[in-house]
This record gives sequence, structure tokens and C-alpha cells, in this order.
Amino acid sequence: MTRNRASAKRAGARMEQAVADYLAWALNDPRIERRHLTGSKDRGDITGVMHDGQRLVIEVKNTTKLALSEHMGEAMEEAANDDALFWALVQKRKGIGIDSPAGVGSQLVCMTLEQYALLLNHGLPLGPEEEDLKGTEQ
Repeated sequence: MTRNRASAKRAGARMEQAVADYLAWALNDPRIERRHLTGSKDRGDITGVMHDGQRLVIEVKNTTKLALSEHMGEAMEEAANDDALFWALVQKRKGIGIDSPAGVGSQLVCMTLEQYALLLNHGLPLGPEEEDLKGTEQ
């Protein structure tokens, strides 16, 4: 079956709901849910995900073609719109269904290495202080 605009929107909405349901279950947090677009500035597809008390914006994609740079750019922009420190892209894997928790949990999560390091560092500045000071001296 080929995709048209309507079927693509349905597939995207279904993937978003599956991701929200999975994260709410996995993290035991009923506040995690699919966010509906409000206003002109998108703030991500999933709301309620927190890390160290900071919001984490999640952009969800169920596309036939990978466009990681473009989609990660969207996630970064949406994190800025939401004043969120953290962001992630969840990308549907071809051939892996989303009808079970195992299938949803097998989807891809993408972010830059810098974003991953920031997440692991609990949002604190990256790198040793000495290097930061050396890098700012002229």
C-alpha cells in the first residue's frame, strides 16, 4: 500500500500514541502523553517526560525514508520552543511493528553525541572547568 497524506498522518499519530503509551508504562508515569499541536510553535510530540527535573522534548517520526538530520533539527527547534534542555528523536524502524511493548521498545532513539553527553551529565556544562577557562582566554 502506498502512502498518501492522510495515511501518513494516521501512521504518525499511531506511532506517537504508541511511544507515549510505552514511555508511560516503562517509566510508570501516567503524565506522559501525546501532545496535540497548540499554536504556531510545535513543542514536540510527547509531553510529560522528565530527566532530573528537566523537560525532555520527544519528536516522533514514522517515515518511509530516513531524514535524520532534518528530523533531529526539528527536535532541537521544538526543544527551544518548549524551553527544554533535552530532546530526542524516536524513529520508526522498517519491519518492526508497534503493536506490542517489545516492538515499540525496539524503535530507534537518535540524538547528537553532545546531547547524549549533556543528558548523561545531568544537564551540567560539558568538559572540565580548566578547559572551559583555557578556551575562553584570548
